[in-house]
Amino acid sequence: MDGQGMHRPRNVDWRRAGALLYGDWGTSKAYVIGAAFLAAHYASLPIIVAVCVLTALVGYNYTVICAHFPDGGGVYSAARGQSRMVAVIGALMLVANFCVTAALSGWAAMNYFRVPPEYLAPATMGLILIVGAINYFGPKHSGSLAISLAVPMVVVVVLIVLLSLPHLSTANLEPSRSGFGANWTAFVGVILALSGVEAIANLTGVMQLDRGASAGRPMVKKTAGKAILLVAIEVVLGTVLLGWAMLSLPKGLAGMLDERWEDMISVLAEQYGALTFNATVGHYFGLVTGVIVGLLLLSAVNTAVGALIGLIYLLARDGEMPRSFNRLNAHGVPWIPMFIAALLPFVVVAFSPSQLSLMELYAIGVVGAITVNLGSCLLNRSLKLRWYEFLVMAATFVVLLAVEVTIAKTKPNALFFIVCILIVGLSLRSWAQWRAGFRTITVSKEVAAAVSPESFSKFELNLQPGQAIMVAARGLTPVLRFALEEARLRQATLYVLYVKELSVNLPGPLETAERPRWQDDKKAAEIMYGMMELGKKNEVPVIPLYMISENPSGTILDMAATLGVDILMLGASHRHALEKLLKGSVISEVAKNLPDNIQLVIHG
Repeated sequence: MDGQGMHRPRNVDWRRAGALLYGDWGTSKAYVIGAAFLAAHYASLPIIVAVCVLTALVGYNYTVICAHFPDGGGVYSAARGQSRMVAVIGALMLVANFCVTAALSGWAAMNYFRVPPEYLAPATMGLILIVGAINYFGPKHSGSLAISLAVPMVVVVVLIVLLSLPHLSTANLEPSRSGFGANWTAFVGVILALSGVEAIANLTGVMQLDRGASAGRPMVKKTAGKAILLVAIEVVLGTVLLGWAMLSLPKGLAGMLDERWEDMISVLAEQYGALTFNATVGHYFGLVTGVIVGLLLLSAVNTAVGALIGLIYLLARDGEMPRSFNRLNAHGVPWIPMFIAALLPFVVVAFSPSQLSLMELYAIGVVGAITVNLGSCLLNRSLKLRWYEFLVMAATFVVLLAVEVTIAKTKPNALFFIVCILIVGLSLRSWAQWRAGFRTITVSKEVAAAVSPESFSKFELNLQPGQAIMVAARGLTPVLRFALEEARLRQATLYVLYVKELSVNLPGPLETAERPRWQDDKKAAEIMYGMMELGKKNEVPVIPLYMISENPSGTILDMAATLGVDILMLGASHRHALEKLLKGSVISEVAKNLPDNIQLVIHG
């Protein structure tokens, strides 16, 4: 039992998954419609519609991917079965995406908060450093702000659309005077709303299972499909209607729209509030809209930084990055990935003179990652895609591949950025594998099929008659002595559970032959060796259990129920107030959800 690995509780329902997805997709409206106007002015509606159609297509493809990868369908997890090198390249493209998402969302948030232009870059860099500092504590519910702001954002969008309905017109719309090449380039430059689907694909490993599914045969098709469908409908319809509302404003406002394209939703709220009511109402409606959109963009920065930490840590745990990236601080956050996740967006902002320059860097990472994901799924014969799923996925793959090539051709800064990320990332991977003594070799299919991973030695428990007690240890506390005394008196077996808290949202399941051992954890080893020695002296069977978990309370509950213990013992919490605020109380969660047939003893 001490060889237990990562425990990922399935506690994300379709509502929470949808809200987390909306935290990315929903914010895309904040800059997509303004960017479209900047690119094509009153001929931009077809471009906005085309971007929304592509977004809907990608969303449909990811409902298929999520259905086939219930333990994590992000590019790294999906491509890993085809080629580890391709999977790492896809993951590094996702690193670039999360990096630019954090930088762009922060910059856009400052625009919606109406920070003066000369202070935009310093304010954004300061924000990123603050978010990095907050992630030192590893707040486990980093998406909570996005969830709480999803409803206000939807309300704001609906209100703007309703206020604009009487004024919608085609009078201002102009046909495009450019050729296909110019229109295609403009379309590529406005693709800014895709990274959310990668985020939700990574969440399938922690989504609640569909009814009738089990841990042995997990299915999240309905959970993921419902989340993606509802958000995609709002994003597509909302973006098209807001874009039409923008183009229905009098042409005399074109100069103002050009000047304020970066906070276009606030502009729409101001203008249609004034047209429907008066200038004062429009002014304050615009301010409230800016605050709501800005806060949602702030949450997107935090989500992107947290996702970047989790992705780098996952690569390190799988041996694709240096082992030093695995080291956790006292709050369960990996030190080096946390530093990288704050430093990369900071550097990107430092070298970017405007929001437009950040937008140029954005798409090359996420489009590349999605293209790798779709291509891997198309080549994976074990998925057994239906014919129409295959055709839609293939068509989407071709379009995205063309988009990626176009970005590389027309945006040299984006190409330079992604090449730098790939060179540094693959160099770190080669160095990590050289240090670990790994060597890549090619063998025949028959030889590969005959090789089995190293099996762990089994041991059978010869339990004494009587009850079973489990004690969850956080350190050398009095509850351990009390549990040993109770086990001796009751002639019970004593399970000593040590949960190493990991305050990182992993983008997929771990696939590594090296499972975590308590012998390698200094604090856990001190407890386990001491308890086993005391158990021998007092004739108490002591069984060590070691887990690494993102949710300690859920892990404790699962282990207690799985082992069928009679008594669960916990030590009283001595966390500081700030830590309790960020992470909550383990004892409260356990007490609230513990089955009635298990007694809970809190020793303090």
